[in-house]
Amino acid sequence: MKKRVWTTAVIIWTMLIFWFSAQPADQSEDMSLSAGRMVGRIFIPEYEQWPQERQTAFARKIDYPVRKAAHASEYALLGFLLAGMYYSYGWTGKRWLILSIASGVLYACSDESHQLFVPGRAGWISDVLIDSGGVLAGGLLVLALRVW
Repeated sequence: MKKRVWTTAVIIWTMLIFWFSAQPADQSEDMSLSAGRMVGRIFIPEYEQWPQERQTAFARKIDYPVRKAAHASEYALLGFLLAGMYYSYGWTGKRWLILSIASGVLYACSDESHQLFVPGRAGWISDVLIDSGGVLAGGLLVLALRVW
């Protein structure tokens, strides 16, 4: 049962990552700007009183870190799910961790390659590195939880 749950979670999450990457640049920018607006509403008490132009300027100003944090976060969850899946299949030693990190990094490479074919998007080595760091963090979290 655990194997099925972990595997299904990995499949669903990779499909969601693929969907995010398939969004044309203008739609992707709208999503990240809405995340920037949400950050403003949460962390800046007077944000709602700002004029619309100032709110948009704030969201644009933090757009880059929001996007990069999204990359790291979505791949940290992927690393967590992959490590959990391989561990549930009974891999011993550190092989399950190495396999989960390698699988996540390969998926990050394929994801950035996929974006080369999406209007207005590009594939970036820097994003693969950020994604890979996220995968590593997620895998190490499973290792830490397993040790405790």
